[in-house]
Amino acid sequence: MSQAEIDTALAALTVQVTANTDAAAAAVAVMNGFAARVDAAVAKAIADNPDVTALQLQGITDETAALKASAESLGEAVVANTPAEM
Repeated sequence: MSQAEIDTALAALTVQVTANTDAAAAAVAVMNGFAARVDAAVAKAIADNPDVTALQLQGITDETAALKASAESLGEAVVANTPAEM
């Protein structure tokens, strides 16, 4: 493999790593944004309806907590597996 071929392959790999990292970061943002919107909707439902309790909506808040944890894990994996700039 010539130096030019190596340089071309490295450039292509760098582009792909950047694209993957950007996509993963976008996924984290979407997951966190969705969880925040659900949390806000739950808080509003409780505030607007005195008959609704946090306990009744616990299943929803449990799922948003799981979503946030998943987003955090994905974000940590992106950081851990993103090569440092040279």
